[in-house]
Parts: sequence; structure tokens; C-alpha cells
Amino acid sequence: MNPEIIISEKVKDAVRSLYGFEADSESFQIQATRKEFEGDYTVVVFPLLKISKKSPETTGNEIGEYLISKSPVIEKYNVVKGFLNLKLSPVYWKSVIEEISKNEKFGYAQSTGKCVMVEFSSPNTNKPLHLGHIRNNLLGSSVANLLEANGHNVIRVNLVNDRGIHICKSMLAWKLNGNGETPESSGIKGDHLVGKYYVEFSNLQKKQVKELIEQGYSEEEAEKSTQVMKEAQEMLVKWESGDKEVVNLWSEMNSWVYKGFDETYKRLGIRFDKTYYESNTYLLGKELVNDGLSKGVFFKKENGSVWCDLTSDSLDEKLLLRADGTSVYMTQDLGTARQRFEEYGFDEHIYVVGNEQNYHFQVLKLILKKLGYSWSDSIYHLSYGMVELPEGKMKSREGTVVDADDLVEKMVSTARETSLELGKLENMSKDEQNRLFEILGLGALKYFILKVDPKKTMLFDPRESIDFNGNTGPFIQYTHARICSILRKAAEMGYRPSITGAEINEKEIEIIKLLGNYPTKIQEAGVEHSPALIANYIYELAREFNHYYHEVTILKEEDSSKRDQRLLIIGEIAKILRSSSAILGFELPERM
Repeated sequence: MNPEIIISEKVKDAVRSLYGFEADSESFQIQATRKEFEGDYTVVVFPLLKISKKSPETTGNEIGEYLISKSPVIEKYNVVKGFLNLKLSPVYWKSVIEEISKNEKFGYAQSTGKCVMVEFSSPNTNKPLHLGHIRNNLLGSSVANLLEANGHNVIRVNLVNDRGIHICKSMLAWKLNGNGETPESSGIKGDHLVGKYYVEFSNLQKKQVKELIEQGYSEEEAEKSTQVMKEAQEMLVKWESGDKEVVNLWSEMNSWVYKGFDETYKRLGIRFDKTYYESNTYLLGKELVNDGLSKGVFFKKENGSVWCDLTSDSLDEKLLLRADGTSVYMTQDLGTARQRFEEYGFDEHIYVVGNEQNYHFQVLKLILKKLGYSWSDSIYHLSYGMVELPEGKMKSREGTVVDADDLVEKMVSTARETSLELGKLENMSKDEQNRLFEILGLGALKYFILKVDPKKTMLFDPRESIDFNGNTGPFIQYTHARICSILRKAAEMGYRPSITGAEINEKEIEIIKLLGNYPTKIQEAGVEHSPALIANYIYELAREFNHYYHEVTILKEEDSSKRDQRLLIIGEIAKILRSSSAILGFELPERM
């Protein structure tokens, strides 16, 4: 099916016959023909000159003539200096669309047997999910889908940061000012309620810092010396020692958060095969740290804190255990990594975490290697850029984040307004309309975020994302609905999509070529861990259909062989639109 492989084999035959030499695929290059030249694929013949002993033009012409005479796949050729441009025949492109039409899973690879673990989401239980978490969740989920499409066995995991000083801040603020408030008594979603008290702690801290500065403290001293900060640190020590009152409060408040998270995950279509909790894994990390200490990999300072000296690796000293014996993020990540490898024996472990943690994962990999774990080389940090708003960065502790639930609701509401303005929903029931608004809103959100290269910081504009024109989710959804409408009408008229004896035009060849490139695009996106490559592919495909739709007649085509063949082609466009949007994690409606 791959035209480059077919051309490669034909060129090898030509070189063998013309020059008596067994060439391999490394002996020449094949690439897509540049748009200013006629042809589909170009063979770079310069590397073959040492075999042919002839000029580039002569070598190109001899190989071109051989291919024309021996292969019905090649229709025309032309030579520009050392470049042999080949135009494939309509017979070949018909065979491609026929092959695609027979394969419902076209583009998806066979099983590789490779086990890939993907960690994403990793929320803290002191606040609800926000826009930054949405990018993480959508990216992690779609990367997992993409790797599955590449034939790998994927394990989706979540690590919930359910312990630590940040959790104790929310707990302390609730204990001081909560007056027994619960999600049930307040009517506030559990994760939002706990987040409210995280902001409350920040307000208490700011007030006390200001008072200490007025008493002559430096700002840095004041930050560490407030009463609420001392009490939060004491609460963390009590939690790690198993204090019943603290542990019970921690369990109750976390349960509120988990219920809230689950609602958000469900609406976003996010799932996990296993969820790990830092409260269960940090002790495993402590064991590793003590083991490394006994082996001389780590060292202890006079205050009792444990460190790893990475200065010989051009880094610095890394804290692994505080002086009071409490853990840091690195401690639990070490323990969790080892536990996961023991459980799954993964071939690759991908951490989907923002680029502000680049140093952390560089150190994690290095420390595991120093501890003697050869599988540390399989760790990969999928580092992505932050999401910013027109007004700037978000700050959780100041309560200036875009809440995930609010954003989803806003997207669905905007989809409702836009759809009702277009006025094409009169044949839909209220339930069908509400379902459509949900599909459109989430599709707009997911596509807008995933079309951006993961490495780039992105600016999120909700209004732009819901536009029914341009590079947006609703444009792709509308394109799919339009194709479905044509196919429904065709079925009602008794027409049957099929490959016929009709000729295919240049526009149809361009579409078939794009459809045939789908497996390669999935492979490239998998290697790059970039759903953006699929997003931009799906947009190009939707755009090509819309150009095609305005250039040819379909249902009103009088030549039944042309009509039925065109129906088959657009049906395959719809199929690949559905397949690729599923990788990105959003639905395509059949009616809009």
C-alpha cells in the first residue's frame, strides 16, 4: 500500500536490470514531489551515479523509461537535473481507495508487544482541576490513544498528590475557618470546596507575613515564620506519624476531592487503568533513599537531611529527605517508578508533565541510574508548554485560575448559542440538541488545545475555538455531518457507494493520496508523541473535502459510475475523520 515502498522496489528492479547492481533502500532517496513540478513522488538519483557511471539526467531518464515500460503503477515521469519525478497512474490510486474501503481499522498498526506506561493528570488534592490540568489530561489521553494506534500495549496511570504541605494548608484553613462546612451542607462540588480553603490559607499567610514585615522581619523570614505556616508544617509531621485526628480529617477532605475529580474526568472522557496515591508510595521512596544512603550513593548533612550530589553531572545537590524525615516529590517519584516497573515491566514510561519540571525528570532518571536500575533509560518526560490566557498566567493560590468545570460549561454554552444562531436544529428533540451542544463544546475545547505542538506555550481563546470556520473542532465536526447528510440522502435514493469503471480526476487523486498517508501520519505522531500532527492532518483532510464538494457534483451527477465512486470516496473521508478524531478524544456528530 505504501507508494514509497512500491516505488523503491521498482527502482531497485530498474537498477538491477540496467546496471547489474543490487541496490538497497539506502542507495537513493524518495520524497514527495515539490508542488511546482509535475509528479507524486521524486527519486533523488545522485547517489546512483557512481553505479550508472552516467550523468544525472541520463540516469534519471533511463530509470524513468524502464519504470514506464515495466510497471502499470507509473503513468509519467520527468527529470529535473538529478531528480526523477514520477506520476502514479489512476489505476494505482483506485487500488489504494479500494484497499482503504475494505479496512475498517485502516491506519492502525498491528500489535508490537511493546508495553508503554503513560502517566498523566497527577492532580493535587488541595484544589479543583483547572485549564492547565485540561491540557495535561487531553494530551496524556490522546498520546495514549496514539500509542495504541501504533500497536503498543498502553497502561494509563494517574498519580494523585494526596499528601504534603500543600494538602495540609487546605486542611488547616478548613480547621480554622470551616465551621464544619461540607459539600453537602454548602452545595459546593468537593474539589471546589477544598480549593476554596487553599486560597483561604494563602490569604491568612499574606496577612501574617505583612504583620511580621511590619515588626522588622525580612520578607523571606516572614514567609517561613508565620503562625499558619508553622501549624501546617506541624500538621504534616503529625500526618506522617499517623496522628488519628489529622489522618481522619485528611481522609474526609480527600474523599470530597476524589468525587469531584471523577465527575470532571467523566465529562472530559478521561480514564485510567490504575491510580497511584502518593500517600501509599512515598514510603517506598524512603526505602530507596535509605538503600542509597547505605551504598554511599547519597549522603546525610549535619541536620539529618539526605541529599544526592550531582555536581559531577554538571547539576547540583538534590534534597531527598528533609531534616525532619519528611519526603519531597523526588522521594515518592523514585519509589513509584520502581513499583511500576516491578508491576508491569514496561518498555517505556512516559511522564506527561509541564516544562517547569524538566529539571526534576532529568534528576529522577539520573538518580535511578546511580541506584543501578538499567530501565531508567526507558523513562521519557513528555514536556509540554503552559496554557496562558489573554490576561496572563494563572495562579492557584490566588484563585486566579480558569476552573476546568467552568470552562467546559462555558464551551458547551457557547456551542449552544452558536448552533441556535445558525438555526438548523428544528428537526432535533431537546435531548438531541443538548447532546449535540455537549459534543460540539468538548470537540472545540479538545481540538483547540491538541492542535498546538505540545512543546509550545499556548494562548487559549474560548471564542476562537468554537468558530465553525477555520482550523477548529466544529469545522471538522460540521464537515463530517455534511458528508453523513449526503450519504443518508444517497441511501434514501437507492445509490450504492462503490469503486466503478469511472475515471478519477486530479482532485480525487489528491484526496486518495491524503487518505493513504494516514498510517504514516499515525506513525510519525507516535514517534513524536504529538497529537498535533493528527490534528493538523484531520484539518487538511476536512478542508480538502470542502474544496472537492464545491468543485464536483455528487448526488446530482448524471453519470452513475462517477456518482457512486464519489460517494465511496467521501465515505472514506468520513471514516478517517472519525478514526483520527477518536485518537484526539472527541466525537463527530452525524447531524448538525
